[in-house]
Amino acid sequence: MTHSNNGYPPPVPLRLHQQHDRSRQPSTDGVERMPNIEAVSRLRQHLRDTLGSELPKRVDAQQGRTGATVTREGRRELARTVLDDAVRVHSENELMANRELVGREVEQRVMTEVINELFGMAGLQPLLDDPTVETINANRYDQVFVQYTDGHRARVAPIADSNEELTDLVRLLAARASSQERRFDYGSPAVNLQLPGGERLFAVMGLTAGGVTSLSIRRHGYLTVTLPELRARGTLDPGLEQFLRALVQSRKNVLITGGTGAGKTTLLRALASEMEPMERIVTIEDAFELGLERDPDIHADVTAFQAREPNVEGEGAISQAELVRWGLRMSPDRVIVGEIRGPEVIPMCNAMSQGNDGSMATLHASSSRIAFTRLASYAAQGPERLPLEATNLLVASAVHFVVHLARGLNRTTRVVSSIREVVGANGPQVISNEVYRPGTDRRARPVAGALRSDTLDDLVDAGLDPGVLEEPDGWWPR
Repeated sequence: MTHSNNGYPPPVPLRLHQQHDRSRQPSTDGVERMPNIEAVSRLRQHLRDTLGSELPKRVDAQQGRTGATVTREGRRELARTVLDDAVRVHSENELMANRELVGREVEQRVMTEVINELFGMAGLQPLLDDPTVETINANRYDQVFVQYTDGHRARVAPIADSNEELTDLVRLLAARASSQERRFDYGSPAVNLQLPGGERLFAVMGLTAGGVTSLSIRRHGYLTVTLPELRARGTLDPGLEQFLRALVQSRKNVLITGGTGAGKTTLLRALASEMEPMERIVTIEDAFELGLERDPDIHADVTAFQAREPNVEGEGAISQAELVRWGLRMSPDRVIVGEIRGPEVIPMCNAMSQGNDGSMATLHASSSRIAFTRLASYAAQGPERLPLEATNLLVASAVHFVVHLARGLNRTTRVVSSIREVVGANGPQVISNEVYRPGTDRRARPVAGALRSDTLDDLVDAGLDPGVLEEPDGWWPR
């Protein structure tokens, strides 16, 4: 039996599911018979195909009716409804083709297996169900370490019985949990995707010591968040809350920087919550993570793009850089790039400097100052091959502010540590003023007089009280 899915190989079921085909089926004469393997295989494939195509439509329809995000349990219920209908259609098709039908018990078992393929996470599930688990790192199937929300780390039980089982699980997640199937094989040994609960998974196979599969999962504890909520959690003080809100409402282009797990995406969500609900937003990501469309009361008009990897023939790839260009044709008020990772920096800067004021992006960088070097290095990778001077001119005309996040001294709190205003370029350098700089505790303090007067006027017009910039120790709780 063949299966085609836009050039991708069919998903490989876990061996646990494969073993179930040995179950017996009662007959009318009381003698147990083996179910027809081909009939079971046809049923399973029909259910998989139908669920893959129909479940997203049912989820979108329900969210459109209710205005609320469908929960994991809600998705399971919808999947069961889809499969009930699919079994009836399949049985009718099989009868029309004069083929043998499987028994009701086998139908129910196959339905359960298909649902478990989509929603089950095997040994990962207990960890994903624990709200105190923030990060999961598996060096191999039986060497698993987690970091908890309070900062401490621990080794936990294996998440699979073998390397093969873990590889199969990741392949299933790549095929079913993402909005578009992503390969995971020796031809494409790395995969980056969002799990149904919003967690970000990255896995690699064959390139590690011993050739085993390794994975990391990062959980975003706050899929919707506001600036007041970040202030309550100690990420920023009341002055920074005012300042950042004014940046958004005065439509300044903002680049958010920080290390891994510094809270860049969370801050981006909080800044986006300050935008007008009816503003048209286009988001571009390597793997869906922002989810601004989750709450239509906050963001009513969002088009979310995700980059696409090549298929088995090496064709069909769509890069973030190309998506930025496409996004500009969709009449956006603001363009948001989840994370700049390469040559998309050029079209992103073009978007920021060509009328899409108020756009935003994140960038992995160890400081607000080093961000400009990172942008230049990414620009050099693009097909334009811009020289450093030209890149700096483009960045200076596009980016208005760089907001840097760092971990606090206690390692559990993320804090805004530095804010730079970009003022121009001078040959090999981007010129910037640090208007907030880190104190000894890494928390940002305002620098009196560092902000340009015309910029200050813009922010005051957007609601900023200029007095918040005159307190050298900031407004952090003592």
